[in-house]
Amino acid sequence: MLSQRRAERFFTHDLAQFLPHLSVDCVVFGFHNSDLKLLLHKWKHLNRWSLPGGYVRRREALDAAAHRILHERTGLKRIHLRQFHAFGDLRRKEGMLRELYDTVGIEVPRNSWLLHRVVSIGYYALVDFRKVRPKIDYFSDACSWHPVDDRPPLAFDHGRIVNLALEALQAGLQSPAAGANLLPERFTMSELQRLHEAILGRSLDRRNFQKRMLERGGLARLTERRIGGAHRAPYLYRFKGRRAKP
Repeated sequence: MLSQRRAERFFTHDLAQFLPHLSVDCVVFGFHNSDLKLLLHKWKHLNRWSLPGGYVRRREALDAAAHRILHERTGLKRIHLRQFHAFGDLRRKEGMLRELYDTVGIEVPRNSWLLHRVVSIGYYALVDFRKVRPKIDYFSDACSWHPVDDRPPLAFDHGRIVNLALEALQAGLQSPAAGANLLPERFTMSELQRLHEAILGRSLDRRNFQKRMLERGGLARLTERRIGGAHRAPYLYRFKGRRAKP
């Protein structure tokens, strides 16, 4: 997290530590029950929201930079991140950066490396938002979850970044083990269907969904059932390759 002193030093001395034209933007989707949310942070004193992101250090791999930034924002480690796109429009951040820095009270030299063109590498992650404790830094006064379909307008080109990340997330549902890190070790077919529906943003036919999931071959149906519901106890499943505990 950046203090004011650290932030001011960032503008004048840290060029030796960071690559001046390369950053990472992280789209963090949070899921629980039937809700799909998006982690955003709000710039201090401005009604502008954006994705968690930051510059890549000179001696840091891209994946390591993404994990560092996510850890700073969520406190989570070992998040499964996927790189999905590069964003390099010529004027993607032109003008707005100076406004943001002026608002938080830091004077940026006209020729500062922070005001130059930036190419950003997009990553996305899907996590259980109950386990995330969003954090703020010197440049923000809020970091919170927002419904994907009811998010505030985003700064820069972050709206486009979110849309492409959502497309990549939806395409990832073709994997037999999609969402394995979000479901309990034993889960019902209805729980798996709710995850897919939240990501796709639409309802799915129960019978067709079950048939399609079983035809993929990535699920193993267990002999035990989920007890305690109002209806007939459904069978439990697990992902193959993920050993069930006794």
